[in-house]
Amino acid sequence: MVTRLVLVLGDQLSKGLSALAEADQEKDIVVMAEVSEEATYVRHHPKKIAFLFSAMRHFADELRQGGWTVDYTTLDDPENSGSITGELLRRADQHGATQVLTTECGEWRLIAALEDCPLEMTVLPDTRFIASHKMFEDWAEGRKQLRMEYFYREMRRKTGLLMDGDKPVGDKWNFDHDNRKPAPDEVTFEGPLRFEPDEVTREVLDLVEARFDNSFGDLRPFWFGVTRAQALEQLDHFIAQGLSKFGDFQDAMLNDNRFLYHGLISFYINAGLLDPLEVCQAAEVAYQQGKAPINAVEGFIRQIIGWREYVRGIYFLEGPDYPKRNFLKADRALPALYWGGQTQMNCLSKAVEQTKEEAYAHHIQRLMVTGNFALLAGVDPHEVHEWYLAVYADAFEWVEAPNTVGMSQFADGGIIASKPYVSSGSYINKMSDHCKTCAYKVSKKTGEGACPFNLLYWDFLVRHRETFSNNPRMGQMYRVWDKMDDQRRETVIREAGVFLDKLDAGEVV
Repeated sequence: MVTRLVLVLGDQLSKGLSALAEADQEKDIVVMAEVSEEATYVRHHPKKIAFLFSAMRHFADELRQGGWTVDYTTLDDPENSGSITGELLRRADQHGATQVLTTECGEWRLIAALEDCPLEMTVLPDTRFIASHKMFEDWAEGRKQLRMEYFYREMRRKTGLLMDGDKPVGDKWNFDHDNRKPAPDEVTFEGPLRFEPDEVTREVLDLVEARFDNSFGDLRPFWFGVTRAQALEQLDHFIAQGLSKFGDFQDAMLNDNRFLYHGLISFYINAGLLDPLEVCQAAEVAYQQGKAPINAVEGFIRQIIGWREYVRGIYFLEGPDYPKRNFLKADRALPALYWGGQTQMNCLSKAVEQTKEEAYAHHIQRLMVTGNFALLAGVDPHEVHEWYLAVYADAFEWVEAPNTVGMSQFADGGIIASKPYVSSGSYINKMSDHCKTCAYKVSKKTGEGACPFNLLYWDFLVRHRETFSNNPRMGQMYRVWDKMDDQRRETVIREAGVFLDKLDAGEVV
């Protein structure tokens, strides 16, 4: 009887995983491993490591209860080889196995490592995604621009979500125009559920605390769900209480409320504890039952079957070099404030503080605060990419790299975004209450106390004028700049330079 090894990775915690569906429960052996190589190739947030290790241990127990044989290696196992391929080779030697069955992983680095592994590797498609690689490639072929909106419409047709025959429910594909309301005076959603760590999770927390005490981020308090049952509970909680106002305020930010109406279920989807289609169907049912409006439900579904599927398609279409692209040739080192260094900019301080404590920030905090600042300041996009990959619990390279390299930093030259996502302080002021308690004044364009975003915005446009002046979505801003008097333009560039010099010198800005 030939024994095969069935590799299950930390973001593949789904009982319907293609490798498990293809495997023979009677004779095949599931291999799972906590390895230092995966935990340290970037300086992952300790909450992220603890979440994945605990979820993996719980999933392994559930597989065993379902009749599977599981060889599980803990991080502190003296026999631990330290890498996924090392563990496969060790288990292969132990069982006399030569064949491995696995589901395609979501990172070029690990794909290459498995390809180099001297075992007979059968790699199956990851059927948890709605769009196969071929479907995305077929959609992309011949298109001058790969815009998410048009791909999203194909996903709506394919899934039937929010469709009335061939037409979209509400006669519009996209209700994003209704989803840009500034921060509300009061948030009625109590926020995500907080789960008490069980014995398994407590053991993981102690291990992570001992082994990753120098990593950026707070390990405790730890309240993430670590099982499918808890993930479903979190989903039900959000659908019942948060979804109805998610659309209105999904872009808003508040000093004293970190979560507003966000569901915090991306952790569970990306790790495999929730299926993206079941999540969207739950939201659709809420709309059908009159419990959530169309703008909220459509916006939520678009993020999953639209944006999430789209960025995965881009990641695999563009190939292994994608995360290292640097279209704008930005080369500034990532400032210390991203690792918790002091800053007087309240919006950045709040976003980084939240990231440090929660391993989470919502999409506007990532795009228009930390991402916007890095792009305006000319920070090396690969350093920005590695920071996002490290600090967020829902970050895996297939989803994080296109969001950072493409959407946030324009380092792919416009494959994802039709223009750079840059703004002055006015956008942050509109969507948050951060500016009211900031050391800088968002209303000041130059001079003492002027908001750095105001200075850096124009400095960025001037630095990259040759690249963007003919962009139809940016021409108006260049016309505004050209109408300013010479003295003001000189002042902006000089003061932006002074600010960037202070940033480079490590001074508090």
